[in-house]
Amino acid sequence: MFKTFVICVLSVCAVQAQLTIPALSPSSKTIQTIGITDIELEYSRPSQRGRTLFGAEGLLPYGTFWRTGANAATKITVSDDITIQGSPLKKGTYAILSKPNNTYWDIYLYTYDTGNWNTYTSRTPVLQLKANVTNQQNTVESFLMYLDQIELDSADLVFAWGNVRASLSIKVEVHEKTMANIKKVLSGPSDFDYFLAALYLHEANTDLEQALQYIQKVTKSEKALFFQVYREALILGDLGRKKEALVAAKRSLVLSEKAKNEDLIRLNRKLIQEWSK
Repeated sequence: MFKTFVICVLSVCAVQAQLTIPALSPSSKTIQTIGITDIELEYSRPSQRGRTLFGAEGLLPYGTFWRTGANAATKITVSDDITIQGSPLKKGTYAILSKPNNTYWDIYLYTYDTGNWNTYTSRTPVLQLKANVTNQQNTVESFLMYLDQIELDSADLVFAWGNVRASLSIKVEVHEKTMANIKKVLSGPSDFDYFLAALYLHEANTDLEQALQYIQKVTKSEKALFFQVYREALILGDLGRKKEALVAAKRSLVLSEKAKNEDLIRLNRKLIQEWSK
């Protein structure tokens, strides 16, 4: 009888354990690509809820360790070696702890091996960095981490909560790896490979003569697409070869009108007007 009673109680507990309630600090996971490097952030987002956040009277006194979020340790994963705030960081997964202060935050990165953030506080960090702090007018109710000011080879890692915004600069290696990929692919390329190679070199403002050679391998064909010829016009224009650029822009306009692409029609007309002066 007693054994039957215990089984019944355990069965009830098992059913009750399935109850799901909203998390006060919900988890977040984002992946951002910078150049050809992926950066993944995993953390939980506590909310302000009218509380003072930082300082002697706040939830987080200045100079004390914070998990930089809530619940389990905050994680950052980088798919390749990067430079963060001027310091090199190997590819891998790291726990992020911080010590907020009034004018800066100390940021600590540790090789990630557990979600228990307290275990990291007694360890030597892989990196210790100082994040720049600014005050913002807009209030961020729920703690937010994100990558901003994204360029081909750089971005800012931002920590925002309340009216405080702390940030770290990130640099990634792009050019050498991209050029290596280009050389590898162009050993047996398609027209689209040539287009992508030209697009990269042009956007990176690197070796425009080579970019022109690549794009003209595509645009010499009668089957060239309107956006490919438009890119040829832009490259020629940046090389100062305006007469040739004008010819390419007019060709791209005709192709854009056939494709009924309003954006490229407008952009080509703008180029033609500028280069016809």
